[in-house]
Amino acid sequence: MSCSFRGPTERSQPGVPVMAPTPRLPRPQPPRIYRLGHLDTLVQVPGRVLPIHQASRGVYERLPQPLVLPAVPASAEEEEAFDFAAEERQRLRTAGKTVRRSGNTLWLYPSKAKPLQLRNNPTENPDANVGYEYLSSLPTIHQWLVSVHLYEGGYFMLVDQRTGRRTRIWSPPAVAPDGRHFVCGNSDVLARYEPSGLQLWSVDGTTLRLLWERQTEWGCTQPRWLDNKTILFEQDFFDNGDVDTRVVRLTVVP
Repeated sequence: MSCSFRGPTERSQPGVPVMAPTPRLPRPQPPRIYRLGHLDTLVQVPGRVLPIHQASRGVYERLPQPLVLPAVPASAEEEEAFDFAAEERQRLRTAGKTVRRSGNTLWLYPSKAKPLQLRNNPTENPDANVGYEYLSSLPTIHQWLVSVHLYEGGYFMLVDQRTGRRTRIWSPPAVAPDGRHFVCGNSDVLARYEPSGLQLWSVDGTTLRLLWERQTEWGCTQPRWLDNKTILFEQDFFDNGDVDTRVVRLTVVP
């Protein structure tokens, strides 16, 4: 009798895949807007920082626009074609008897002071060239708003309707609902010819007092009051080689 021994049948082992090394994932990058931390604060005075919060554009657009003025010419070519005199004539038709123009002179008639003459001087001398353009009346703070044109650039000026006192400001003011404060915001983040930033003024009778002003690397365009303490505005900033804009909220009155 023969016997034989058969060992266990050898089976081929399934191949075990070799895992390639896992590449390191890139560091997470937050959305761009959250990397712009330098846009989120404004130093009011040394030791006090005001936080700036992103706000709703829908809320901003529903707020009343303080002043409706013609768009400023964006270039030298547009400025040459812009008819400042015709625009001013339109505004003077509704200004009443306290404001009028006679040739090169803009006449303002304060209620408690002598008439004020603002005389244009269209000379080729850069140091003496000046022109005055009536823009609007601001009855809540008893001021006239005048644009002052220089040989290069210019500025805005408030004239008190009672005393005739003149106050130089950065931009057309946005007045708080209670008339006790106004802000002037300016934006020139691309050319940087004019200061960009924000001014806060108080109104006490015939006295306008500059509480603070800050020049910033971002611009403040068309500020509008949410209430008597808080403004919303378009914050212009230079990013990725161009100017971008977002709507923000800032409490300017403690």
